[in-house]
Amino acid sequence: MQIAMIGDKMVPLAKLEPIYCDRGFYFGDGVYEVVRSYDGKMFALEEHLARFKKSLSAIKIEGVDTDQVRKRVQKAFEGAGIANAKIYFHVTRGSAPREHSWEVDLKPNFFLTVTELPDKTTIKNKGISVSSCPDLRWKRCDIKSLNLLANVLARQDATKKGSAEAILVTERGLITEGAASAFFAIFGQTLQTAPLTANILPSITRKYVIKAGKTIGLKIVEESLMPEQARSADELFIAVTTQDIVPVVKFDNKTIGGGQPGKYTISLIEEFRTFTR
Repeated sequence: MQIAMIGDKMVPLAKLEPIYCDRGFYFGDGVYEVVRSYDGKMFALEEHLARFKKSLSAIKIEGVDTDQVRKRVQKAFEGAGIANAKIYFHVTRGSAPREHSWEVDLKPNFFLTVTELPDKTTIKNKGISVSSCPDLRWKRCDIKSLNLLANVLARQDATKKGSAEAILVTERGLITEGAASAFFAIFGQTLQTAPLTANILPSITRKYVIKAGKTIGLKIVEESLMPEQARSADELFIAVTTQDIVPVVKFDNKTIGGGQPGKYTISLIEEFRTFTR
């Protein structure tokens, strides 16, 4: 008899609940999105859904109705009643016996959570420390997939070093992005970040940061940085859906900008708020 074991409990494999055979569990075979709300209104939902659709297509998950996903997201958000919320959702290829290849008629699985976002005002006022870490991720980081083990290990490495984020560095010595964020540097009146390539997630927040940078008169340069260049920047910050713009005041124990959030970073934070009101 074929069996499965959950903790210490053995069950016949034929009676195992399908969720335990989810290809997301087995292979990270799925894609996800994280949307946030401000004062009861979701921000940039359509842009997140457009990226979600591209990710599904890139890994060949079929049979997902984006309109239905939108309705589920809206229903869950309204049902939760949380004004400032994080809405996480993912789709996996489906549940099936563990085989690398899949049947074309496999039904995708959908999962969603709505949770409250903590107030990070104090962190934004003080700034954070970050540390560099080798970028060990796969070569298609432009796909927002569930394959996040390298990101998890990088963030844990940063945590052990007393840092809030890991800044990933390729074998060529170039910064790509944070383990869960986009990364920016300011030199004079120039805002610099890595260009969008296959190893960079097309961050929605990144898009709005660049828009804000143009509005306040910064020159935008999409060019990769080396860690030593980043450590010599006038200002550094990360950008992420759940926190918007977060000043970086220390990089690999090197103090940035006198250890205080820079004037342009503060201006960008203020300008970003005009998009979310």
